[in-house]
Amino acid sequence: MISHTPDETSTTTGLVVVDIRHLTAEQLANLGVSQIAYVKPVLVNGAVAYAIHAADGTPMALAGDRDLAVAAIREHELMPTMVH
Repeated sequence: MISHTPDETSTTTGLVVVDIRHLTAEQLANLGVSQIAYVKPVLVNGAVAYAIHAADGTPMALAGDRDLAVAAIREHELMPTMVH
């Protein structure tokens, strides 16, 4: 038996639909973790580099330029986004 909160409903396919207006802190933190990565400019030894992080903030890689960072994210079938 599957238990649902009031904001969740099951579909006939077994997927759970969640009302995004009422996400818990944990649900929000996990949103997009397996689909989105972000690129953030950082300073490394006085030079600009581009850090690649998972949606939950987990560091994944460092690239020398923005285009390379975005290409690496796409190569791993994730959606890139920039953080300023």
